[in-house]
Amino acid sequence: MIRYTKGHGTQNDFVILPDPEGALALEPAWVAALCDRRAGLGADGVLRVVATAKMPGYEGDASLAPWFMDYHNGDGSIAEMCGNGVRVFARYLADQGLAEPGSFGVATRGGIKTVRVPADGGDVTVDMGVPVWPHGAARIAWNGLEAQSVHVDMGNPHAVVFVDDVAQAGPLTAAPTWEPVAVYPRGVNVEFVAPLGPQHIAMRVYERGVGETRSCGTGACAAMIAAARRDGSRPGTPYTVDVPGGRLSIVEREDGCVEMTGPAVLVADGELRDFAVARG
Repeated sequence: MIRYTKGHGTQNDFVILPDPEGALALEPAWVAALCDRRAGLGADGVLRVVATAKMPGYEGDASLAPWFMDYHNGDGSIAEMCGNGVRVFARYLADQGLAEPGSFGVATRGGIKTVRVPADGGDVTVDMGVPVWPHGAARIAWNGLEAQSVHVDMGNPHAVVFVDDVAQAGPLTAAPTWEPVAVYPRGVNVEFVAPLGPQHIAMRVYERGVGETRSCGTGACAAMIAAARRDGSRPGTPYTVDVPGGRLSIVEREDGCVEMTGPAVLVADGELRDFAVARG
């Protein structure tokens, strides 16, 4: 039996698998089957909880962040970071007594992220680091439409497309394409962003390896940065980002780091049956 916890951040949902010794080998097909919403548990991705000292290539981060968030998209592919996921991951660590509520580091492929988890169960805040902007913008095509994107890298790549209304994204049942293709050799998350008022935007997202999701934390940060640059907002100006699954509060601090605050909810614990997984 493999224990699991199910959680979500603004309805971006995850299966959390405790694996402190790094013994589980998560093959892409196994992850995809687990995340299948009809034949598996259903999720946008998997968060494997591994002791950083046991994560090959990241052992040096263990003194600053004892736990590593090994994130896999719903199709089984590996992603560098997940903003909603790291908040849920942090909530899980505090809930399980693996970290004390308050401020602590979480190791990821996108670097160490500092999180603040309140003891009262309130919203979790994460320092998402300094965005890379702009770089290698592309022309995005979707549902017969095209628009120039703004590239923002939040540890993973994002193409932000401004629209008058997020309904213009249409049915995001197929992945948008882009030119030149070389700009995003490993794929890209595409955000469709519309203004709602001063420092207030709405966003829909097509996540690489998943499809349209109810929320994307790194995407919301990318959308906020692109909107703030377009608006001419100064650092320290907070933005509200509405996604189909809820609301996030995001601010670019004076030091250039982006800080995101939002809910992180654990909804169920259980044991996997008939899901054999390789052990290293």
